[in-house]
Amino acid sequence: MVNSLQAQLLKSGLVDEKKLKQAQRAKKKAAKNEPEKSYDSAAAVEKARAEKAERDRALNQQRKDDAARKEREAQAKQLIEQNKLDRAGGETAYQFASKNKIKKIYVTEEQFGKLSRGQLGVVRMSGNFELIPVEIAHKVSERAPQWPVHIAKVEQQAPAEDDPYAAFQVPDDLMW
Repeated sequence: MVNSLQAQLLKSGLVDEKKLKQAQRAKKKAAKNEPEKSYDSAAAVEKARAEKAERDRALNQQRKDDAARKEREAQAKQLIEQNKLDRAGGETAYQFASKNKIKKIYVTEEQFGKLSRGQLGVVRMSGNFELIPVEIAHKVSERAPQWPVHIAKVEQQAPAEDDPYAAFQVPDDLMW
């Protein structure tokens, strides 16, 4: 069966029968290739499903990581709250570097000595600086590495051989 447009083109002489048959064969081939396209669309749907599953897995992993980080931070906060030392009555200024700035807190003489020998640490929590024992400071820095924890580094330097003042050691907490 020849459709009306094809019949009109054939009668007018614009198209011959050979070209008409070629067009019909191309149309039949296109109809045969339709199932292949459906396979392609099924593959695209499967690929989209796999990508969505991968995004979901990544999102779930990120949520798990965030929950674990929040849990570690809560543990660090609890450690600080339970082990912080009272600085009330402190008149001695202790200075330390925090985020490239010099900070000053007032502590007692005994706390100043322990801070300068590295037996106490300073941690910032909720905008305030708290004193905690050095063991707790290490635990806090393990659980929340992004929180600033300051522990004085005590270094023993060997005196030079020709140093005339080698026998006279200057204490770290000497106040001028």
